[in-house]
Amino acid sequence: MLKQRISIKDNGAEAALFYRRALVAGIGMALLSCLLLANLYWLQVVNHDTYQTRSNDNRIKVVPVAPPRGLIFDRNGVLLAENRPVFSLEIVPDQTQDLHGMVKQLIALLGLDPSTEEQFYRDVKRSRRFNPVPLVEQLTDEQVARFSVNQHRFPGADIEAYLKRFYPYGETLTHALGYVARINVKDLQRLDEAGKLTNYAATRDIGKLGVEKYYEDELHGQAGYQEVEVNNRGRVIRTLKYQPPVAGKDIYLNVDIRLQQTAQRLLAGRRGGIVLLDPRDGSVLALESSPSYDPNLFVRGISSHDYSALLNDPARPLINRTSQGGYAPASTVKPLLSIMGLNEGLITPQGRFFGGPFFQIPGVARKWRDWRRWGHGWMDMHRAIEVSADTFFYDLAFRAGIDTVHDYMNRFGFGNFSGLDIYEESSGIMPSRQWKQSRWRQPWYQGDTISVGIGQGYWTATPIQLARAHSILTQHGRNIVPHLLRSIGAPDGEQTPYRVTQEPAVTVKSDSFWQEAMEGMYLVVNGPEGTARRAFAGTPYKVAGKSGTAQVVNLKENEKYDASRIKEEHRDNALFVAFAPYEAPTAVVALILENAGGGSANAAPVARAMLDAYLLGKYDDDEPTEEKKP
Repeated sequence: MLKQRISIKDNGAEAALFYRRALVAGIGMALLSCLLLANLYWLQVVNHDTYQTRSNDNRIKVVPVAPPRGLIFDRNGVLLAENRPVFSLEIVPDQTQDLHGMVKQLIALLGLDPSTEEQFYRDVKRSRRFNPVPLVEQLTDEQVARFSVNQHRFPGADIEAYLKRFYPYGETLTHALGYVARINVKDLQRLDEAGKLTNYAATRDIGKLGVEKYYEDELHGQAGYQEVEVNNRGRVIRTLKYQPPVAGKDIYLNVDIRLQQTAQRLLAGRRGGIVLLDPRDGSVLALESSPSYDPNLFVRGISSHDYSALLNDPARPLINRTSQGGYAPASTVKPLLSIMGLNEGLITPQGRFFGGPFFQIPGVARKWRDWRRWGHGWMDMHRAIEVSADTFFYDLAFRAGIDTVHDYMNRFGFGNFSGLDIYEESSGIMPSRQWKQSRWRQPWYQGDTISVGIGQGYWTATPIQLARAHSILTQHGRNIVPHLLRSIGAPDGEQTPYRVTQEPAVTVKSDSFWQEAMEGMYLVVNGPEGTARRAFAGTPYKVAGKSGTAQVVNLKENEKYDASRIKEEHRDNALFVAFAPYEAPTAVVALILENAGGGSANAAPVARAMLDAYLLGKYDDDEPTEEKKP
């Protein structure tokens, strides 16, 4: 049997061991406590301001506020572009669990176009996920009601009210006013490069064309902001601070809506353009291009189907024919070429010239025929303008040479931008030796100059250039830049008038040269052989003008023009330029009718109607009428 062993317990050693362990644990806890307190001090005291700011950033959100866009009025205070309240359905992507599923359900619920989904996701990519992105910007009352009933099913989606641009006269002023539309990637890049991006943080639309684009800085205004307190879900609890935006400035145009509607009626169903301006200060009173289109389509967000229809329309409604259409000016420039001939001593007012049925360059077999097959016989400069004798100006251009012709016509603004305050403008072509060599890699021939002598050949111009050139004529060389803007309004009601811009005057050796050319244009309308005497018969005011018929396709040397046997798009363009009253002109009108035929028969009556409207008040209606919109 084994003997039980008795263990001896050392209480002192165990107590010492426990003490040591407790001491080490106590010291460790003290160090950790000190470290915790130090860290708390660091966070709460030393870095108090930093973390308070971060906390406020999570709790307080700065929301930009878009400024109301400035309004646009005509010269008589008629509203041309306004802001109307609309309801927009917006989605905050970060607050949705199934964004794609929600979007499909909303499109089905509201009966939206399927292309809405594609546009929405493009906008999402350009925006931060915590910012609201519009799904549809103009809800109907029925759509608002449908969503409101079902809103609980769509967390992160909400309806907001905004001001949206609206053009009450629709297509009447599209090419002058332009329109605003949604800001795209190119707009954002341009704004960023210009340092203006922050001012557009809450803005969705920007001027795209016309006056809306040219005066964007004045119309847009200055963005405001509000500081709001939000909860952990991003929902606004209360507004802490509000800095109101500064509304854009209102602008007033020189355009008279009654004249504009008259021009629209005169061009209805035609392709062409009309410019009416005051030559004394360059004020553009009417600027109509036909056909046109409704700018409200772009404001609402034009569908791909509607845009394709405009883009592929053979009548090209997207082109502003008054400032972008390049047309041979034809005989409308003959009075200006007469100024050149007088100043260069190539002709005199009473000098005699025999106009036969054709003109030939010495030693060249080709014949440049006059528009009248048997010619015009003996004439002076005045009669040459009155009957629009081609042979007279063939000879004048030949003797002057292309260098002289180019130099003088360039002074009248041909081949240059007119300076009109819209960006959609073409400079046209005022041909020269250098231009032809650069464009066609060919030398300039004498025969090229002959065609230029009657405003044909390579020469192209826009109606606004023709109006400006003849304004210089009526003002005896004063060169005033045409402009649509009349004044800019301020919040206090004061208006800052447009400052008229003048370029170097066209100078000639004798001031009488201007009157001689104007006398020729007077005979066009009032002379016994004037090409436009029938169109202006019985006017109570004195008017002067010049017609033009521009060939669209070249005819063979002995071929006779017959409009009934050629395609419509190959028929001649009709042009007319006129000014009145003759003694002290206050109106210059220039117009083009594409493929309409003779200028005297077709374009002159349109010019007469425009001058009657301006000088006699013969408008379509006593009051301007807005287009009926749904």
